[in-house]
Amino acid sequence: MRRRLDLVACLVTRPPVLFLDEPTTGLDPRSRGEIWDAVRELTDTGSTVLLTTQYLDEADRLADHVLVIGQGRAIADGPPDRLKASIGARVEVAVGSVAELPEAARVVARLTGGEPQTDPHRLLVVAVSRPGRETSLPHLVRELDAAGVAARDVALRTPTLDDVFLALTAGAAEQVAA
Repeated sequence: MRRRLDLVACLVTRPPVLFLDEPTTGLDPRSRGEIWDAVRELTDTGSTVLLTTQYLDEADRLADHVLVIGQGRAIADGPPDRLKASIGARVEVAVGSVAELPEAARVVARLTGGEPQTDPHRLLVVAVSRPGRETSLPHLVRELDAAGVAARDVALRTPTLDDVFLALTAGAAEQVAA
């Protein structure tokens, strides 16, 4: 309630620039929606909003420009669509059994050049293709079929800003783990 009250106070004065630091942390989905409606109203009337958030789906929906920070440094910036296009497509393959996951992951890795993540609970393989590694949905399906993988669902999607963050910070995460 306090967060909503603070934002309402900003709406009354219509500031030219508004800084919001994690404004929706801990809020339920309805309250988050109300906050973002109010922020959109501010930007529609000419205010500039500088937002810090770890909810990258919100940044994707609201931001004209995103700055990605990793280990305290700016590592990429630009419009969300340009950042997502810079890392390639997101490939998702749902299989029928846990036994098919390794072969599906091998096919996905070969076609995308990315490091696939497998989820044995959801029977899902996900990878983001490296830039320049274009694949088509029919080609992916043919390759899975040739490898004996009976996919229940296959999708080729635009990557998310979460995918962008993970791709851009992968080297830093590996250094921390080492």
